[in-house]
Parts: sequence; C-alpha cells; structure tokens
Amino acid sequence: MRTTVWRKLPMSLTELCLDTTLRCGQSFRWRKVEDTWMCALYGRVLSIRQDASHLYYQAAFAETPSELPTPPSSAPSPESDPLSEDDDTEALVYHYLNLGPNLTKLYEQWSKVDANFEKKAPRFAGVRILKQDAWEALVGFICSSNNNIIRISQMMEKLCFHYGPLLGYVGTTPYHDMPSPFVLAQPKVETHLRQLGFGYRAKYLYQTALQICHGHEKGWLDHLRNPESPLMGRKVAAAGEMQPRGREGYRIAHEELLALQGVGPKVADCVCLMGLGWGEAVPVDTHVWQIAQRDYKFGKGKHSSLTKATYDAVGDHFRSLWGKEAGWAHSVLFTADLRVFSERLRAKIEVNKVKGEEAESMLDGELLSKDVEENKIEVAEIRIKREIEDVVSGTAAAKTITRFKRRKA
Repeated sequence: MRTTVWRKLPMSLTELCLDTTLRCGQSFRWRKVEDTWMCALYGRVLSIRQDASHLYYQAAFAETPSELPTPPSSAPSPESDPLSEDDDTEALVYHYLNLGPNLTKLYEQWSKVDANFEKKAPRFAGVRILKQDAWEALVGFICSSNNNIIRISQMMEKLCFHYGPLLGYVGTTPYHDMPSPFVLAQPKVETHLRQLGFGYRAKYLYQTALQICHGHEKGWLDHLRNPESPLMGRKVAAAGEMQPRGREGYRIAHEELLALQGVGPKVADCVCLMGLGWGEAVPVDTHVWQIAQRDYKFGKGKHSSLTKATYDAVGDHFRSLWGKEAGWAHSVLFTADLRVFSERLRAKIEVNKVKGEEAESMLDGELLSKDVEENKIEVAEIRIKREIEDVVSGTAAAKTITRFKRRKA
C-alpha cells in the first residue's frame, strides 16, 4: 500500500476525544492498535491518534483502484498520488469526525438549559457525532438488534471480509472497505450470512439491500440526508425550520427508513442521527428510557412505559431542551451515564482499608484523594448487576462501583 506521512491538526481533548467517540456505539469498524485507531474508509486505510494538543492522521492507499462503496467525491482517482496535493485525507478527517462545530461552546449552551447535562457532561468532554456513510450506518444498526458492541463489530468485520473490496494489508492484517448494497443483494447472501452467525439479521440485511437496489432510485438513501450536513465536497443548504418533532426533512427520512426490513423507530433514529446528519434525531432505547425516568421525570401517568407515544415524548422533550442538536447532546448524556466504553472508567478496584493523611483509591478509574485526618475510610467494592441496554445492545453489563463509608475514628 502507498502510505502518506503522519500529519497533524491542532485539537484539544475537550474538542475531540477519540477513545470515547469511536467506542460509544456510533461506528463498529474501527480497530485500536496500541495508541492508533484504524479503519478502511473511503477507499483507504485511515489511521488516527491523538495527544493532549493534536490529532494525528495517516492514510494508506491500495496499489490498484478498487470498487468504492462510499461517495465518489472522496475517492482518490487511479492516477492520484497520496503524497501529492491531491490527497484529500485531511478533508476526510475533518468531515468524518465532524470537526466544524465548536464543541466547547455547544457543551456550554447545552449546560445552560439543563442542569443534568451541566453536572454529568464535563467528565465526558470531546464526544462528537460522526458523519458516517449512510449505508454503513444502516447496516451497522440493523446488526445492532438485540446485540452488543463486540458482536456487532465482529459481524461488520465478517461482512467486510467476505463481501467488501480488499484495500490491502497493514502488516498481516487485511483491510476491507464496506460492501455496496448491490453486492449484498446477490443470491445466496442471506444463506451465507446465516452461516456466518448473523441469525435473523441476515434476512434483514439481504431484504434491505434488495429494497435499496431495486425499490428506489440510485442515491435514494443519501437524498434523505440533512442538507445542512451534506456529503463531503457538497455545498451546505438550508434544512427548514425547526419544529417540536424536528424539521420536516428529518420526519420524512425517519418515516421512509421505517419501510426497510429490520428498521424500527430506534434504528431509524440512529441512522438519521449518525448516518444522515439529522441532529435532532433522538434514539430512545431501554437505557435512555431509564435516564428519562430518573433525571427527567418520565415514567408516570400516560408515560409510565415505553410506548410509541412515550418514545416520541422523550424525543420531543430533549428537542425542546437542545433544539436541532438534541441527538448529539443526548448521546453525551448517554455515554456519561453508561461509562462502559472508556478504559479509564473501568479500573479494577481493590478492597482495602486506608488510614492516614491522604487516602487514594480508584473511583471508576479516576484518582480520588480524600483528607481523612481523624476519619477512617473503609473502601468496599460492591459488584452490582444492572440490566442495561446500551445504544446498540440489550445485554446485561456488570458495573463495579465503590461505596465510601465515613466513620469517626
């Protein structure tokens, strides 16, 4: 593969945190190799990493052109030299990671109108909503049905390995781009996907590929995109007035997605938010419903259970708080509440008793210092099973918490 030199962009961790953004259930094809995230994306293997002040990126291109499933505006031509001025990797990084908005200001705006956001979000700065390819987002979230992130990632890897174009190898690891809808609409795909462990999702993927290839005009999926968040290289256009239920374009996109196999309200909202750029889309799963009950006084009266009416009401409430970026703000809260995607918040806590001038322990992975003076602090590890459904799963997760008991010496 032809590889560019490493380049960098000034970027603070408050504006972008890769370890959170790429692990919070938006995209399922990124691999972390030591301190670097890697993915076959838009006809290249993109590598990104960061430190406290910069975002670093590098691209490796196939020696020969291959069929690209992603928008042609971002695809290198066969004659292009990835080391030349024609290399568009910087533009791709900027676009895909959605680096345009000032995230610090957005967090400030969201905090001003919501005390709960103000309280929880600072520990999870730098969460951005990716501008993914709509087809990839659709496939990923169809696979998410009754699933967890690890298995979804494995399914996406199998899908790309068996059906996506091979871009090349990095070391001994092959990198395949996403297969197109046309490839997945071929005979025997459903049977093969079942053999690969996709279960009932195999039918959904095959039928959806058929619908997109033969039931809609070419480019139909991207025509549902928010014109304020166009494909890379396209001009931004107005998206209409914001309404309590979202802009008209969002409502149309959501309704049309529901006609696809394996797409319910939550999957449709995930695709609208993370694949089509409709920031007001608010995916509501069981866990988000728990957040709504605990922090926003849902769960009583006519909204005592998660019905279609309640689903809409939760989304409307978040839209009333945060407007056309409600889905983005809600995703920050979601990540802050789960805390299962960040290594720093999953540290193993040892049971011990501490006495002295300063007690140090790891509370959810962060160093906690306490002036104990005349007090003894007993640190007890309590393992609690919480039934949670994350943004893409319905699996149980065990969460370790630490309880501090103060006792007079």
